Amino acid sequence: MKNFSLITLFIAAAFGAQASFADTLKIKVDGMVCGFCASSIEKKMRANQATADVYVSLENKIVAVSEKTGQTLDDAVLKAQIADSGYEVKTIERVSASIADVRAATKAKKT
Repeated sequence: MKNFSLITLFIAAAFGAQASFADTLKIKVDGMVCGFCASSIEKKMRANQATADVYVSLENKIVAVSEKTGQTLDDAVLKAQIADSGYEVKTIERVSASIADVRAATKAKKT
């Protein structure tokens, strides 16, 4: 019976850790008009040490940035970095989705 309780506790802890995955910030950006714009924003976002991954959709004017587990990206800092690059942040939204999910959703909008 003890083994069953330990296994149950272990499984619950594992699923609990899985459920608390890092956030993804979905940022609507005005002013991106070319591939250079998108790549410069991506480079700037990747330079942040709390960034796990970045996806930029030029067509949808979206920048998605995922946080490394246990770290937090500050909305104001991201907004300032994008503004300093010459672009305007319209909205920043924290979503419980991976970069792959955001990429798939933006590609689905095209079809």
